[in-house]
Amino acid sequence: MRVIGVMSGTSYDAIDVAAAELTLRDDTVLLQPLGALSVPFAPDLRERIASSLPPAGTTYAQVCRLDAGLGQAFADAAARGLAELCHGRADLVVSHGQTMYHWVDAGRVHGTLQLGQPAWIADRTGLPVVSDLRSRDVVRGGQGAPLVSIFDVLLLGADARRRAALNLGGIANLTVLDGNPLAYDVGPANALVDAAARELGGDTFDVDGRRAARGTVHEGLLADLLADPYYARPAPKSTGKEHFHWAYLQQRLARREPLPVDDVVATVTELTARVVAAALERHRIDEVFASGGGTRNPWLMQRVAGLAPGCRVRTIADLGLGVDDKEAYAFALLGFLTVHGLAGTVPSCTGATAPAVLGSITPGNGPLRLPPPPASAPGRLLVAAASTY
Repeated sequence: MRVIGVMSGTSYDAIDVAAAELTLRDDTVLLQPLGALSVPFAPDLRERIASSLPPAGTTYAQVCRLDAGLGQAFADAAARGLAELCHGRADLVVSHGQTMYHWVDAGRVHGTLQLGQPAWIADRTGLPVVSDLRSRDVVRGGQGAPLVSIFDVLLLGADARRRAALNLGGIANLTVLDGNPLAYDVGPANALVDAAARELGGDTFDVDGRRAARGTVHEGLLADLLADPYYARPAPKSTGKEHFHWAYLQQRLARREPLPVDDVVATVTELTARVVAAALERHRIDEVFASGGGTRNPWLMQRVAGLAPGCRVRTIADLGLGVDDKEAYAFALLGFLTVHGLAGTVPSCTGATAPAVLGSITPGNGPLRLPPPPASAPGRLLVAAASTY
């Protein structure tokens, strides 16, 4: 099947699109990348997302308009993927949507909300769309995150070394590979860095980690941030911008004298490096493959490597995927599993009571035809050489 994955993460800076040929052969899924692209959100839509996220209040009217606006934006991005990456021929679109709220209470997830009406995508591309991929795992007692863990387990599982996959988006999540895989959200990655750079420095983000490199870590603020009870909770666990946002940081800044912008950015960058490195050390990881926008922050990557000297820090590019594209490819895989009637979760990673076939399917312009379910679930994922098609 030729599948287009459409993804927007907690940084909501752009829609990532990736297309792949996915083939199921015995116990192996073969993924041949067809290419990827990034479609920035229109400034007004990005502002509407930002103004609707917690702790801001919203209305049903705003939610309805945002659901439609995001659906149209995802439809445009998927159509570009269909035309530019697939030459007009594909079988399926998988849309993660935009997470607006992840309802966590006392460590348990009770609900999760992603907006981006899939009917717009189905009508624009003519293809069936798999969406709402997190809810079924939540129903089964799981965190609904990190869903990329099955991609990590299938791709990295067969190795004698203790390996892990790390994604540095708005939130940092880690998948630990051993006999019983574990995955969880470690804490903020770019969420607080971007908030500080935007609100205090007028920048969208800390370009190349320059502010963090220039600044001095404020140990008092860092200790305050590290005291958050989230870090002590056992995994599996998940979090998001409903917890780690500008108001969260602002409250902690208000407890002390005003700090230079670069020092604040340096401190929240160090926070990410410390919690990530502590997780790598705790799980005795020999080798980690990082992805996400945080990999483009050389200061952050340098600090993670320096704080976890026993771990070799690599990027997912070493395995044939772009650092910004992994999650879009991962959701393409999840939709592929869904239409084959296969579970898309690893219960030890999400905390669910049982694996689940994920998502809802919106038919395209033609009859909905699903492939026959295979006799058994795949045990590994192989990435083939990228196609020039």
